Amino acid sequence: MSADNKTLKFKTTLKCGGCIAAVTPYLNAMEGIGSWSVDTSVPDKILTVESTGATAGQIIEKLQMAGYRGEIQND
Repeated sequence: MSADNKTLKFKTTLKCGGCIAAVTPYLNAMEGIGSWSVDTSVPDKILTVESTGATAGQIIEKLQMAGYRGEIQND
């Protein structure tokens, strides 16, 4: 794993599969993301991103473009 690779977690407003489907094209097209997933079974609806260079700000911007909110989750 290079120095640019890191796991980022975000509290989001993604509530269901339809929400996830709405953000999928934005996140899949984004440079610097290795993989991502959303856990809708927890109250904070955690988006986990394996970043290969994408910043938290860029990911939050993509969520906003899709109509959702996200904030960095501190472990």
